[in-house]
Amino acid sequence: MTGVDLSTGDAEQAGDAERIRAADRPGEAVLTGGAAPPGGAVLLGGAALAGEAALAADAERWVTEQIKDSGYGRTQFERDRARVLHSAGFRRLAAKTQVHTAGSDDFLRTRLTHSLEVAQIAREMGARLGCDPDVVDVAGLAHDIGHPPFGHNGEAALDVVAQPCGGFEGNAQTLRVLTRLEAKVDGAGLNLTRASLDATCKYPWPRKDGVRKFGVYPDDAEVFAWLRRYAPQGPRKCLEAQVMDWADDVAYSVHDVEDGVHGGYLSLRPLLNDPDERARLCADVAETYSDETADALAGPLADLLNDEVVRPVADYDGTYRSQIALKRMTSVLTGRLVSSAVGATNGRYGPGPMRRYAADLVVPRTVRIQCALLKGMALRYVMRTRAAEDWYEQQRTILTELVGALCEQAPEHLDPLFAPLWKAAVDDAARLRVVIDQVASLTDHAAVTWHRTLVAAAG
Repeated sequence: MTGVDLSTGDAEQAGDAERIRAADRPGEAVLTGGAAPPGGAVLLGGAALAGEAALAADAERWVTEQIKDSGYGRTQFERDRARVLHSAGFRRLAAKTQVHTAGSDDFLRTRLTHSLEVAQIAREMGARLGCDPDVVDVAGLAHDIGHPPFGHNGEAALDVVAQPCGGFEGNAQTLRVLTRLEAKVDGAGLNLTRASLDATCKYPWPRKDGVRKFGVYPDDAEVFAWLRRYAPQGPRKCLEAQVMDWADDVAYSVHDVEDGVHGGYLSLRPLLNDPDERARLCADVAETYSDETADALAGPLADLLNDEVVRPVADYDGTYRSQIALKRMTSVLTGRLVSSAVGATNGRYGPGPMRRYAADLVVPRTVRIQCALLKGMALRYVMRTRAAEDWYEQQRTILTELVGALCEQAPEHLDPLFAPLWKAAVDDAARLRVVIDQVASLTDHAAVTWHRTLVAAAG
């Protein structure tokens, strides 16, 4: 197998879409760097691979399978989508936290509903650019399949306890689930096509000092090299992954604000009335989500708050008419953020079709700023408020103690999927990784139940 150098990467690429570099055209940015080859070509070590050869490479699977013909003439990428939708890991997302604990409110989103929304946005956006819609759909459905109980709070807790085996990152775990842990093809997980796997890679590099995000553990280097075989050297993402990444940013920035308003965590009225509070929000956004200065964000924030679809939400009270106003805001903002990126990308590269490494997604500066401001609202008024709750600390304690208990008692109590893997592990680090895989697979409720059985009862 011809692979890529896993040491290749760029710390500046390590953030979310807010860390995208400035493009040559003023007021725009592209999600990743690098010159795009003409037409629909993909790259092989810097050389273009085009036509039927490119399509065949995209449709290749890690493990060769017997040809299956259901009589419906499905494409390989349609099969990929079905595999993700029918997977156990995807179903578990229904009971995993997005921002609010799963099951705490009938209105609020879970990882499953978020993934469905990302997939819908990404599919339509990708189709308008000329990507294969099923490849982009797969990326949206699968992008969070490796995330653990309790959302990013759980991710942080597992990263600490998993340091002896290389840490934990939800995106790297997604690759591990898709290529190893899901029970579909022996030794290959769901055995998705190269194009679909590459499209799920938001952070196509291994862990590096000073870089928070990464997309592959050392254990999974071989399959990662295979799926990146036709990618350009370095951290550049394929267009489908960029579309998924922007759809994810759009979905969680707009929807986290929607959930925060509905849940009573966020009110827009103080922001409209208090210039000092607007300044504090801008400072937060400049520090966390944007390369713009706080002063540069002040005008766009005022424009956003006074937008005709945003201002009516300032007095949200949960009534039918208020919910209509809130949903209108969500719908219009989502449409704007998506259509602006599609229009700017078409303006840069032409009408398409575009796929794989033939183009990079172009996001106008004003749109990036709006997205960053929405993220800042969710951070300041929802996530920080929730992080101060005792339950957030309890979540971290539950996962940390559960990993410790399983390490002491394994292979007893491990699921039948994981117990043989633990027995076959060659050293303590490999056994710890199996335990981490087990805990990461649990739903929020299962994690609490397992902790009550293995830790609290024993204490």
